[in-house]
Amino acid sequence: MCGICEKENRNSLCYECRKKLQKEFCFKKIKSKNKYFIEQYYFFKYKDLARKLILEMKFEKKPYIYKTIQYFLEKNKKCLENLKKYDIIIVVPLSRKRIHIRGFNQSQLIAQCISNILQIKIQKDILYKTKNIPPQSTLNKEQRMQNIKGVYKVKNIEYLKNKNILLIDDIYTTGSTLNECSKILVNKGIQKQKIGVLTFAKD
Repeated sequence: MCGICEKENRNSLCYECRKKLQKEFCFKKIKSKNKYFIEQYYFFKYKDLARKLILEMKFEKKPYIYKTIQYFLEKNKKCLENLKKYDIIIVVPLSRKRIHIRGFNQSQLIAQCISNILQIKIQKDILYKTKNIPPQSTLNKEQRMQNIKGVYKVKNIEYLKNKNILLIDDIYTTGSTLNECSKILVNKGIQKQKIGVLTFAKD
């Protein structure tokens, strides 16, 4: 079944929807300034079909959409060459309460797509979220920065020694969440030059 139009299809993305999604695909790399990570990647602008995919996966409990995303990215595998330099993937974690409500971490599913395609290991026991907070999407830039402070903790930092780390989240808006996660790693001795971030979409 096509994850976009939901028509019966032997693949998880039909030909017509793939063409539409391809028009939106704009894989970009941006050098980061005044952040705790060195570079940022994203696949789509946060609008149209890409936005629909993320929102349906997150809020309409359609985790199977990650198969649609993986199928599409596999067809654009050559664009992902720059990501091969990373040794480990770390996913921005959700709180236990949010996982319980949603049933899954959408960023984990996106990370699994990248891991499957590029054969980069996801290291699950590094970052964790200590409490549930108001969704970042409901706040302005200043509120987001305050909302996220002190929420994440790190353990098993020794696993990251001399590794290039790719932090993955679903959407990049102000970058507050990814910057906070990167800051925690840097404060534990990881070089900023070793950290890149990737999101499915950028607002």
